[in-house]
Amino acid sequence: MIWDTHAHLDDPRYREDFEQILANIKMAQISRVTNVGYDLPSSENSVELAHRYEFIYAAVGVHPHDVEGVSAKTWERLLQLAQDDKVIGWGEIGLDYYRDLSPRSIQKDIFIQQIELANQAGLPIIIHNRDAHEDLLKTIKEHPPQHGGVFHCYSGSWEMAKIVLNLGFYISFAGPLTFKNSRYAVEVAAKVPRDRFFVETDSPYLTPEPYRGKRNEPAYVREVVAKIAEIRKLDFEEVARQSFENASKLFKV
Repeated sequence: MIWDTHAHLDDPRYREDFEQILANIKMAQISRVTNVGYDLPSSENSVELAHRYEFIYAAVGVHPHDVEGVSAKTWERLLQLAQDDKVIGWGEIGLDYYRDLSPRSIQKDIFIQQIELANQAGLPIIIHNRDAHEDLLKTIKEHPPQHGGVFHCYSGSWEMAKIVLNLGFYISFAGPLTFKNSRYAVEVAAKVPRDRFFVETDSPYLTPEPYRGKRNEPAYVREVVAKIAEIRKLDFEEVARQSFENASKLFKV
């Protein structure tokens, strides 16, 4: 029982060998994959995929890179999609001050709007946070999500993780946990409570060792599970089962 809680299977990089990617998921014994939207078209694609494949679930939302140009019609359509039985989260949403592809003031405003929309839809949020720790924490404290959420591909310190956990959020680990220079993530993976972590790939990005340099895919989430098992001195199966149960609890699946 392994759940890749964050992937982008509708990415064009899977177009030529999509059936092989699905076969790899099956061979790797991945039970569930959450396909996560980053704008309106990808959110629609996620819902379509979720209906084509029983093991795929969907999340809908607008990534901070793509917040310029959203309109009332965008929110209206996303709220329609959010009513679908296979939509389990609102995301990925948040702040990205590393690339700064959208003005920060707009990022903040749209992040707040999407928290409110997720509350309206009755969904947990999937948070993207890059180099925006202070503003992001301030936002979720002032505009708390009513149905919880997860910090995807967690990159912060243990000190920040304690704040995140105290606010009721889950923490998700991806490929960077396996990198040799991954000091912060390793510390957090060692200390996070057993009932508060997920695993993910963020496919096709952030490929874990030993596949680093190649296109990522959900089958490689096994490497993240294995790394957590190594760090916590647990069996692979125990880590896989616990992360699966944790995701099931938040996403109510």
